[in-house]
Amino acid sequence: MIRIEKYHQNMKADWNAFNKAAKNPLFMFDRDFMEYHSDRFADSSFMFYDDDELVALLPCNVKENVLYSHGGLTFGGFIVDKSMKQHRMNDCVLSLKKYIGEENIEKIVYKVVPHIYANQHAQEDLYSLFLNGGILSKVEPSTVINLRNPIKMPKGRKAQVSRAKREGVEVVESEDFVSFIELENSVLQKHHDTNAVHTGEELSLLHGRFPENIKLYVAMHQNRMLAGAVLFVYDDVVHTQYLAADDTAREIGALDLVVAALIEKYRDSKTCLDFGKSSEGEDGRFLNEGLIHQKEGFGGRTVVYQTWEMRP
Repeated sequence: MIRIEKYHQNMKADWNAFNKAAKNPLFMFDRDFMEYHSDRFADSSFMFYDDDELVALLPCNVKENVLYSHGGLTFGGFIVDKSMKQHRMNDCVLSLKKYIGEENIEKIVYKVVPHIYANQHAQEDLYSLFLNGGILSKVEPSTVINLRNPIKMPKGRKAQVSRAKREGVEVVESEDFVSFIELENSVLQKHHDTNAVHTGEELSLLHGRFPENIKLYVAMHQNRMLAGAVLFVYDDVVHTQYLAADDTAREIGALDLVVAALIEKYRDSKTCLDFGKSSEGEDGRFLNEGLIHQKEGFGGRTVVYQTWEMRP
């Protein structure tokens, strides 16, 4: 019989140890990452036990009587270990459905962890959601490069990489997250009238806590930052949390050189480079064709991010 316990602080060590040993381990599910924005998200995470054995984690927050897994993270489904099989996941989801009914929660909005982030197959949750009346509510296209078998860049993109090198652009690792977010926000303000989710100070804080998982690579030209990428580095996947390039960078290929350098750096140690989604609103139905075309130009192809909803 599956027992659900709501996470509280004295469970931190057990939570983090289980997450690190999971078959879909994500450093952003470490409590030291999740709790940096605890003032913005009312945590309601769960730990699932089969008798006394911890078998699953579910990072969640509650907002306006809706349970989100997780509103403050890129995705946030069940974290499970190698012992998880389909029958046990069915029991976990059934217990979750019963729990939200007893708590008068309207529904759960469940952002699936994409399959590429697992080091063992870990999609038991999708079938269990289906069995329990879950509905696929959002599909968003993310563009992913298979680093073990990459698609070659087209000649035009290679030409931009070569131009950046001729112009003297250098790609270096940096810890100047504040300057990078200033660059990112200037681009976002100009083209989308918005700002980055993270501040430079927040990224610096998180980099200090997870120095091997959060990286910044920038394109420098004449002592000026033209472009860059903030990376979230997982066991098998590198995710570009942010990409930014000013007008000069676009002209001389500085961002192209950054991406080419990342492909070269991680091609032997990781399986995928994930550029993130290219849809905007309408539950994934509005595609930013220019953005996805740019990402596909690096050799990326689509892996979908899924969001499901389940009611009691």
